[in-house]
Amino acid sequence: MARIAGTCYIKVDGEQLSVQGSVEVPLITATRETLLSTAGVAGYNETQIAPYVALTAYITDKTTISTLVDGTEMTITAELANGKVYTLEGAYLAGEIAYSASDGTASLRFEGINGSFQE
Repeated sequence: MARIAGTCYIKVDGEQLSVQGSVEVPLITATRETLLSTAGVAGYNETQIAPYVALTAYITDKTTISTLVDGTEMTITAELANGKVYTLEGAYLAGEIAYSASDGTASLRFEGINGSFQE
């Protein structure tokens, strides 16, 4: 039986982050919504989504905060426990990012220009 979950590694422009918990990457590039008519399903609407990598990371004394917050053309590499690798290019931090002093973490969401799995 193959391992499908467990430890994963995140690198931001080559600098490895200490991941606290789960890492999330999209499997799709667009969401689809069913369009209904009085005759039933008429088709679907498709909306593109931004490629992303979302995670909670420990902010340690080795974390370069300026790289995280100032970067607008970063490369994020997510090496997942199942052996898959997701690469996000042209990445930047999206949304409001705050440091939690109680546990030393920050929830990070990187969005970017192009995201893909290496097959």
